[in-house]
Amino acid sequence: MISLFVSLLVLLLGYFFYGRLVERLFGPDDRKTPATLINDGVDCVPLSQPKAFLIQLLNIAGTGPIFGALMGACFGPVVFLWIVFGSILAGAVHDYLSGMISSRNQGASLPELTGKYLGRAARIIMHIFTILLMILCGAVMCTSPAALIATITPSFLNSQFWVVVILIYYIFATLLPIDQIIGKIYPIFGGVLIIMAISILGGILFGGYQIPNIHLENLHPDNLPIWPYMFITVACGAISGFHATQSPIIAKCITNENQGRRIFYGAMLTEATIALIWAAAGVAFYGSTQLLNNAITSLGQSGTVYEISTKMLGNIGGVLAIVGVVACPITTGDTAFRSARIMVSELTHLNQRKIKNRLLITFPLLVIGAILTQLDFNILWRYFSWANQTLAMITLWTCTSYLLKESDNKYKSLITALPATFMSAVSLTYILMAKEGLRLSATIGYPAGLIFAAILFIVYIWKLFKE
Repeated sequence: MISLFVSLLVLLLGYFFYGRLVERLFGPDDRKTPATLINDGVDCVPLSQPKAFLIQLLNIAGTGPIFGALMGACFGPVVFLWIVFGSILAGAVHDYLSGMISSRNQGASLPELTGKYLGRAARIIMHIFTILLMILCGAVMCTSPAALIATITPSFLNSQFWVVVILIYYIFATLLPIDQIIGKIYPIFGGVLIIMAISILGGILFGGYQIPNIHLENLHPDNLPIWPYMFITVACGAISGFHATQSPIIAKCITNENQGRRIFYGAMLTEATIALIWAAAGVAFYGSTQLLNNAITSLGQSGTVYEISTKMLGNIGGVLAIVGVVACPITTGDTAFRSARIMVSELTHLNQRKIKNRLLITFPLLVIGAILTQLDFNILWRYFSWANQTLAMITLWTCTSYLLKESDNKYKSLITALPATFMSAVSLTYILMAKEGLRLSATIGYPAGLIFAAILFIVYIWKLFKE
């Protein structure tokens, strides 16, 4: 049990100390933000700091810190180390800088930022890659809640029916100004996500469950190696490229740059806290990684969450589980499509003040998303997880380039270059070894990933002394 409390304490200290360091290195000031400079009434709309924080939390979280954390817990308590240090040193830095750099570029999306700081070719590639990732995310965050709703409603209201209902909701959430739907309901569900995690923590503490202490032994029942699989499996709870597509949404709505650490860095560490609690719940409730893995295999991620919640907390837990596992992914999926709409508008230069232009972009995106919902959820999740961490790698290199070019001290870029190098090794190694990748052996995948990361770091060092 002490390992959980120490991990929670380290996250808190990380926010106050490392978060302040990152903020100081970036140097927020009193310049006008897109919310006040542009204020188009659709995407650039001023929001209060508490509301912006809760929307950011729900945008980046969804079921990621729940599903990913439970699957990551199958590796054993070693997952705590990745959630804690990954989020402090990489994930929160990634979210903070992607949001703040976007704010300084009139709320530009990640592909636009990548193009500005890594080159025009990177801009086109990133637009295609990121838009596809957003559609994939929207599909993933549609199928899992639809499946859960179908289990608690009459049989004629099957999962396909609920997929259609959720996609119809996506149309309105993607089209309407951010303060009309998202600004009103997201803070509520953001609060539910936090309450759900606190309740599960209480269930662990007062239910007599035991959490093993942290050790480096790999306990995964399928013998999946910790490197690189755990670092891909636990994405949203440690670092997630998807967050870099969401931070610009709130970057358009903050009214002062000094709000950035509390909103961007703070939301990521809050998500890490949620992931930590759910990882602990998975290990504690089932008692072994084998039983946890069996539950995920037989019940699915949603069913596992429901079982843990109801047996730990009774009927209240069941309600929280349903609301959390239904509302949270839906409210992540709609902002994924919203991000995709904004990215397409940047490519096509269609003015988003006009609703017909928003509809012209939104409809094809949702049609593609609807087609993807017909694929197996587990396949979608695996491809999304890899693409997610690859995007995180690219985002960190973009932030590194920004700090090299715009900062008064180029050595500040080390705060992003080091995690970018790490994630470069993770991403390439995984796609070389994974089932959905090239299925190469570790004797090839490990050296190739390390060499790839080393080459990128050498290029960075060359740029560091050249600038």
